[in-house]
Amino acid sequence: MSGLKIFSGNSNPLLAQKVAEIAGVKLGHSQVTSFADGEIQVEIHESVRGQHVFVIQSTCNPVNQNYMELFIMLDALKRASALHVTAVIPYYGYARQDRKVAPRAPISAKCMADLLTSAGADRVVCVDLHAAQIQGFFNVPVDHLFAIPTLARAWRENHGIGADFVAVSPDAGGVERCRAFAKRIEASMAIIDKRRSAPNEAKALHLIGEVKDKTAIIVDDMIDTAGTLTQAVDNLLKNGAKRVFAVATHPVLSGPAIARLMESPIEKVWVTDSIPLSEAAKKSGKFEVVSVAPVLAEAIKRIYGNDSVSSLFNE
Repeated sequence: MSGLKIFSGNSNPLLAQKVAEIAGVKLGHSQVTSFADGEIQVEIHESVRGQHVFVIQSTCNPVNQNYMELFIMLDALKRASALHVTAVIPYYGYARQDRKVAPRAPISAKCMADLLTSAGADRVVCVDLHAAQIQGFFNVPVDHLFAIPTLARAWRENHGIGADFVAVSPDAGGVERCRAFAKRIEASMAIIDKRRSAPNEAKALHLIGEVKDKTAIIVDDMIDTAGTLTQAVDNLLKNGAKRVFAVATHPVLSGPAIARLMESPIEKVWVTDSIPLSEAAKKSGKFEVVSVAPVLAEAIKRIYGNDSVSSLFNE
C-alpha cells in the first residue's frame, strides 16, 4: 500500500481516521484552515507525487463550506502531481436537487458533479446517494456504496431476524432500499403512501402492508427535519405496530429534527457515521451509530488494487 494516501477535510475527521486505520495507512498530514476574511487555505504537508490519493469529506452542514474545502483540496493535490485523486464523499450534499421540479429551477446535484471533476476528481465514491441516477451526472467513474448491508448486520446481531419484524418504506421511492433490508433480516415489508406539500414538509396518508403486533423498522436513506419519520411512527402505531425503530444512513438532523424525535414514541434510530452526530443528538439517547468505515476502507483498498468493488455487496 506504499502508493496509497488518504487525506481528510474538516467535516468528518473521526470517520477518516477510522478508514485510514482499517485500510492500514496513516492519515495524510494536511491542514485546512481559513484566512481572516473566510477564504479557505489548504496546505498538504507531504509529497503526493505519483500517488493514488483519496480525500474523505462529507458535504454535510455547513454544506457550502465543506464543498469548498473539498474543491480546494482536490485542486491542491492535483497541482502537487498526484497520479489519481478520488473524492470519497460519504454524504453527497445537494443530492435531493437531482432534477428540475419547477420552471427555471437548477439541477444542483449535476452542478456539484461538474465542480468536483473540474476541481480535479478522477473518481468519486459515495454512500447511499439519494437518487442513484446522480452517478450519471459525472464523466468520471463513480462507486456507489451501500450502508444497508452494514445496518442489517448490526440489527441482526442486536435484535435477530424473523417474521416478528416488518421493514417499512416511508415512501414509494425507498421501496428498493427497504426490500434489501427486509431480505437481510428475513422480514415482511410495508409501504407508507406519502405526499409532500412543500420542501421539508410531508404528510403520510396510507399504509400498504400489515404491521399489526409486529416490530416496525422504518428504513430510509436520510433523516433531515424528521417530519416524515415522526409521521410514519404515528401512522404505524395507529395501525397496531407494537414497537417502532428506524434505520437511516445519513443523520442530517436539521432544524427541529432532534426535538421531534425526543417527543416521538420511536424507541431508537440506527444511523451511520457518514455525518458526525451533534452533541444534542448524542445526549438525546435516541441514536445508535453503526460505522461505515470498514466498507469505505475496503472499497478504497479495492480501487487502489484494481479489484471489484461491487463484489463487496454480494452475499
